[in-house]
Amino acid sequence: MSDLSSLPAYGGPGWEPRASRSRDELGSLWGACGLDSEWLPLQSVLLHRPGRELEEVLEDPTTALMRGDIDPAAIPSQHDDLAQFYRSIGVDVSYVEPPVKPPPNQLFAADLFAMTPEGAILGRPASAVRAGEERWVARALADLGVPIVRSVGGEGTFEGADLMWLAPGTAMVAEGLRTNPVGAEQVGATLDAMGVETVITRLPPGTMHLMGQLRIVDIDLAIAWEGRFPPDGVRALESRGYRVVFLPDESEAQYGFAFNFVVLGPSEIVMPSGNPQSQAFFEDLGITCRTVEVGEIGKAAGSIGCLTGVLRRELDPNA
Repeated sequence: MSDLSSLPAYGGPGWEPRASRSRDELGSLWGACGLDSEWLPLQSVLLHRPGRELEEVLEDPTTALMRGDIDPAAIPSQHDDLAQFYRSIGVDVSYVEPPVKPPPNQLFAADLFAMTPEGAILGRPASAVRAGEERWVARALADLGVPIVRSVGGEGTFEGADLMWLAPGTAMVAEGLRTNPVGAEQVGATLDAMGVETVITRLPPGTMHLMGQLRIVDIDLAIAWEGRFPPDGVRALESRGYRVVFLPDESEAQYGFAFNFVVLGPSEIVMPSGNPQSQAFFEDLGITCRTVEVGEIGKAAGSIGCLTGVLRRELDPNA
């Protein structure tokens, strides 16, 4: 029997071990992606431009989880305006482009994955209407070279808007309508393997996602929806040095999607236009507000935050 140990494939001369961490390979072996905060500068996003799938819901929009009658021509136009805004400030925009007609809620890309410092956690939507949307996001992520570090499966459900980064080593995951305990456990196990602590909270009935109840806009500033964001979540934030302030006007959050914004960088956001009280409140907190008209998209029960799958933010250099 010949000695194979002298051959490089078996560890002999010429063998070179892979010494880099997976996160160090992002941008070289893998596509550039990753984040460990909610507030550092936004660099790239994943969107799905809605199309003919919206025509299917005209007869009864509520069967597709929408709030009311929609204009299937206006929604793509407003979506284009948002994409153009991102490009105008230097954010890279990529698209989910299914080869077949997707489900009607495919445009809400933020629900379908959550980004980590090592790659994406692929979601598994809780609603039967949205089942399968994650397949097309997985394809888009693969085409972009983004590692999928976990696909939530089995009986688990998880939507990306239920995960929020409190610090480079800490993430909050919310259980509720869209993320069940099985899904939260899978996500937590994946984060634990990265050395990330997971803080679990539970959303009350009548809420959709953590994103809709909490936004972190700077290293020490968080905004919450009082009565919807749980008290244990407030305590978790305050114990980590956050000042937590509460929305002063629920009507604009509920009907104008004023709270459904995306953080562009420290104390800078893009939010739906037409919410003067909320915008004034944000500006009084020292937040720079950019606005985009997305009112028709709101009829589909989502807005700028829901539309925007964040692929990459500047990483904390101290992490």
